[in-house]
Amino acid sequence: MRLGALFSNGAGILLSRIFGFVRDLLMASVLGASIYSDIFFVAFKIPNLFRRIFAEGAFAQSFLPAFIASRHKALFASGIFLLFMFGIILLSIVVGIFSQGITELVAPGFSALETVEASRFVAIQFWYLPMIFAVSFMASLLQYKEHFATTAFSTVLLNIALIFALMWGRGSHEKEIVEILSWAVLAGGLLQITTHILALRAKRMLRLLAVGFASLGRYGYRSTMEIRRFFKNFVPAVWGNSTAQVMAFLDTWLASFLVSGSISYLYYANRVFQLPLALFAIALSVAIFPSIAKSISAGDEEGALSELSKGFVLLLFLLATATIVGMVFSREIIWLLFERGSFTREDTLVTATLLSIYLVSLLPFGMAKLFSLWLYSRHEQMRAAKIATYALLAYTLSALATFSIYGIYALAAASVVSSFANLTLLLHAFGFEKLGAIISRRRLSLFILFCILLTLLSSYIEGVLYPYIFA
Repeated sequence: MRLGALFSNGAGILLSRIFGFVRDLLMASVLGASIYSDIFFVAFKIPNLFRRIFAEGAFAQSFLPAFIASRHKALFASGIFLLFMFGIILLSIVVGIFSQGITELVAPGFSALETVEASRFVAIQFWYLPMIFAVSFMASLLQYKEHFATTAFSTVLLNIALIFALMWGRGSHEKEIVEILSWAVLAGGLLQITTHILALRAKRMLRLLAVGFASLGRYGYRSTMEIRRFFKNFVPAVWGNSTAQVMAFLDTWLASFLVSGSISYLYYANRVFQLPLALFAIALSVAIFPSIAKSISAGDEEGALSELSKGFVLLLFLLATATIVGMVFSREIIWLLFERGSFTREDTLVTATLLSIYLVSLLPFGMAKLFSLWLYSRHEQMRAAKIATYALLAYTLSALATFSIYGIYALAAASVVSSFANLTLLLHAFGFEKLGAIISRRRLSLFILFCILLTLLSSYIEGVLYPYIFA
């Protein structure tokens, strides 16, 4: 396992999340948990939905193994880029035309006036999607070169753009602030594209793309079968990655029927929850994915399993510790980050409760990220999609069964149910015998880890739960 790649990913993600929290802090102070903050989050959620499905999740998981196995890398990469960019630009035009209808689907609880206002910002922000696809495409090429720093640190540029927009618009009418933020999203996308172009030039990958684009007309047929094979895996990967976004869509859809601010509560709690998930699970997965994919492509399954086992113990310790610490200090964390300006103490208590519920799913979500790499590297995207479908079904049934009773808290609890269902099925697909081999290899490390976590858990029970039990 390349610790340098892990640290560069983690440092970039941490820096981005720090600026992201500064952004959310300013947003909570300027907009609070109001209808205009809900409108911005709904408008921003739609391009992010498609971004995570097409541009980052499914694309990265399918493209890198296919690119590694390709015999005509220049033709394959340039052909894939042109096909995707054409489709995404066409989709952006369609969304711009029908933005009001799409907004009604995402937030049906909005009034007619709120829907009209939100649809304008949906049309603007959706153009972030073709930009971030270009970024994700270039990031995949940089991953092949095992260069991760540019992608990790460039994500901060979007947050910087939004922070400047909030500072620029502070004191203006809330509607004007949301419009400034919408244009700032596009400015952040252009900055990310620029940094990746410079990195590709430094790694001499722009030359590969230039050769591919110049040769497509004459020699494009050589990569036709490889492109078809890519799309055969990409289509189920789209659905597999869509399930998490469908859950987010259902969260927003159901929360729009509750009191004003419910969407924002879920957003703020999920933002904090996503920090350890991104900082540890996603950073580690991105760092070891190229090594696992290259080992499996070369027929070295033992080498791939070795890479996976090294990350297993480290990730287990980091996520378990983050879960306990986050639960103990959930109120303090939300208070420190958000409670100022329009964000009240009551908002803090609701958001902290949601955060505590979300944290129960941190370990299974993170481990699922790790073990899913095995399926993606073996081109088993269809099997991963089926597992994701069952996890989505678990979420949906849980949410619908408890929403009328527990309201917004039922949505967070449903994510917990889904995360455990997803991890259980992924481990079954990976093979419990392989999992047993990993545990056998790392027996001493796991024993030490167990002792540390037991100490932390005992401290939590004694300092937090013990008074409540006797009260």
